[in-house]
Amino acid sequence: MNQQPPNGAAAGPADDRDYLDKALDAVEKKIGGQRFADPNKNRAMNEKITDAIRKAFEKVTGYV
Repeated sequence: MNQQPPNGAAAGPADDRDYLDKALDAVEKKIGGQRFADPNKNRAMNEKITDAIRKAFEKVTGYV
């Protein structure tokens, strides 16, 4: 039986990644290889990459 938490809350540990973080993880998974085997291991570097992308997007578009 598949039980869902009340109010549509996500099951399991809290996931504070946004769509950009998840997209980068998906690209790394698609590329494969030893370096990208564990996305949690690369989390700090991925945050730096996605933050830089986000800042560039905001600078170009003015959209926050």
